[in-house]
Amino acid sequence: MRLHSHDDFTPLREIIVGSAAHYGGHDRDLTFELFHHENLSGFRSDWAYPRLAQAGAGTRRQKWAVKDRYVEELHEDVEALASTLADLGVTVHRPLPLPPDADRIAGLGWEAAPTPALNIRDNTLILGAEIIETPPAIRSRYLETRLLAAVFTGYFETGATWTTMPRPTLSDTSFDLSYARDAATTLGGPTEAIRDPQPSPYDVGYEMMLDGAQVLRLGRDLVVNIAQSNHQQGVHWLERHLAGRYRVHRVWRMADNHIDSMILALRPGVFLARHDGIRDLMPEPLRSWRYIVPPEPDPGAFPGYDDEDLVLTSPYIDLNVLSVDEHTVLVNKECTGLIKTLEAECFTVVPVRHRHRRLFGGGFHCFTLDTCRDGGCEDYVS
Repeated sequence: MRLHSHDDFTPLREIIVGSAAHYGGHDRDLTFELFHHENLSGFRSDWAYPRLAQAGAGTRRQKWAVKDRYVEELHEDVEALASTLADLGVTVHRPLPLPPDADRIAGLGWEAAPTPALNIRDNTLILGAEIIETPPAIRSRYLETRLLAAVFTGYFETGATWTTMPRPTLSDTSFDLSYARDAATTLGGPTEAIRDPQPSPYDVGYEMMLDGAQVLRLGRDLVVNIAQSNHQQGVHWLERHLAGRYRVHRVWRMADNHIDSMILALRPGVFLARHDGIRDLMPEPLRSWRYIVPPEPDPGAFPGYDDEDLVLTSPYIDLNVLSVDEHTVLVNKECTGLIKTLEAECFTVVPVRHRHRRLFGGGFHCFTLDTCRDGGCEDYVS
């Protein structure tokens, strides 16, 4: 059990697959609404943050349940993903399951119901033989990496470095709201939910927040998406911490947060991209790579949901694929257009079922954290 992972495409040996056990719902507060604001903007507006307060919701938090059937089907699909990877010869590690009666967690001036360690790509960045726990932006996910502590300890005991970026306080005023307040991005949606952040005795100003899924790993080079000041502070820390070891390339507002449903490297010289315009947002040395752009998502590939079902991702979530090596890619079996596109590019596609990716905010890349691949800290850019 050794930690060695520098990219997303060389032969995969070990991986952590997240857990969907006891995913009961979402704590909707400022942090949740802000993080998901682009996809919530089309949702009906009676959840808006000030209206929760006006309705007597106390600390302006609302529990939003997810139907049991969806949770059960999600669990089935995640377990099938883990089995598929094991069948392909990959060693699969798992986080601790969230207890069904897990206590609420609390910070300075807030509390939240914890979520299971499902989208484990978000709160951890693996760079070579180093585990970096990244600073979360959603209160309910503040202790999520504790469910991975047993796996991380195993890697630490065999020589890995284990680092934690500074943890934010996550008071209302910790957040740079400029991106979400831009009418061009929010379409007038959840701006109500973040218009009135409340002061707290624990305020320290804008804090660093940066998810591992904002980082595209290419050996020595890291492409990091920045949409606002919280991200920028996180990248400042990352650059100082990695000085002399990695080159950090900043891209500006490629997405609100994560970029792994915008662009993924399938092999050196080849990207899977949401649209060809992504090329112009990338660092200059990477614009000459081949950009594979699949057809637009088929609306019929997604389940139909009721008004009260909270959709957290765009229809492009199926671009969130997982490579087993430079020739083999796990793809949602429902995304036939993407499958045909990759097969035409001579990739071997392993179709895996994932029904409710839009309800739970992640695809196969989100649900996994590759901890051992054959590739080294190569220079794919110079």
